[in-house]
Amino acid sequence: MVFKDYYMILGLNTNRVSTEEIKEAFRKQAKKYHPDINKENKFAEERFKDINEAYRILSAGNTKRKYDRIWVSKVYKKKQADNKTKRQHISPINEMFDIFFGEKQEKLEKKETKKPINGEDIDTEITVKLEEAYFGTEKKLVLRAVNGKMKSFAISIPAGIREGEKIRLLGQGKPGKNGGKNGNLYIRIHIENSQNFQLEGIDLLTNLYITPWEAALGKRLTIPSIEEKISIYIPEGTQSDDKITIPGKGYKDGQGGRGNLIIKINIAMPKNLQDEEKELFKQLATISKFSPRDTATR
Repeated sequence: MVFKDYYMILGLNTNRVSTEEIKEAFRKQAKKYHPDINKENKFAEERFKDINEAYRILSAGNTKRKYDRIWVSKVYKKKQADNKTKRQHISPINEMFDIFFGEKQEKLEKKETKKPINGEDIDTEITVKLEEAYFGTEKKLVLRAVNGKMKSFAISIPAGIREGEKIRLLGQGKPGKNGGKNGNLYIRIHIENSQNFQLEGIDLLTNLYITPWEAALGKRLTIPSIEEKISIYIPEGTQSDDKITIPGKGYKDGQGGRGNLIIKINIAMPKNLQDEEKELFKQLATISKFSPRDTATR
C-alpha cells in the first residue's frame, strides 16, 4: 500500500497540531481543491479525495495516534536524516547565516502559530409543546460548559416556529483561541404533539367523538380549535373515520397564513344502556332495513 503523508496533503509541516488546526487546514485545502471550483482539473478531484481521507484519519484521536507512529518512522525520521546531511555540507558563513536568520524565522513561526482560531459551534435540541410552539414561549436551557460548570441560557421561542428549525445564540459556543471568535450555540426545536392536536406539516389533526344518533341524524357542534371555539356541522349519515376539513384553522405557515384543521370523526357506542334506551334500539332494529353487511342497503 502506498504511504500518503496526510499532514503534507493538508498543508501541515508537523504532527504536533491541535484538532482545531487540523480542521482549519482541512477547510482551507477543501475549498482550494473542491471539484465544483476545479471542474476540468482531474488532479484536483483526486486531491480532494485525499484531503477528505486525511481529515477522516487525523480528526479522530485513535486513528491519528496509529497513523502518527507510521508517519514518524517514514517522514519525520527521514527529515531528520536529510537535515543532518545538509548540515554536514554547510559552510561556516552559511551556518552563521542560519543561526542569525534561523532565530528570526523561529520567532516568525511562533507568531504564526498564534493566529486567531474561531471556536467550534455547539448543537443541541429542546422539546416544546405544540401550544407553546404555536403561541411562542420562553424556555430555559442548562448545558455543561467547557470548564465543567453548568451554564443557563434563556431561549425565546418565536410563535409559529416549525419542527426541526434551529435557534442561534451568537457567541455561546466553544471559546475561540488567540483572539478568535467564539462559536455559536444552535438549538434544534422538536415540537411535541398535545393531547388534543397532532401536527402534520402546517395542518392540525384532532379527534371528535360523536354518538350514533348524531352521526345518523346530523348535528351542529361547537368544538375547540387551537385558538378559539368553532362551530361545525356533522352531516347526516357520517361514518367513523370521515374527516371534516376547516381551512385556516391549522398551524402557522410562517407567511401570515395558516394550514387546515382536520377533524377525524369517531362514532362512540354507549357501553351501559338504560332500559328505555335498549327498547328504542330494539324498535330501531325491528323497523330498520339497514345492514352494514349488505352492500345494497349501505
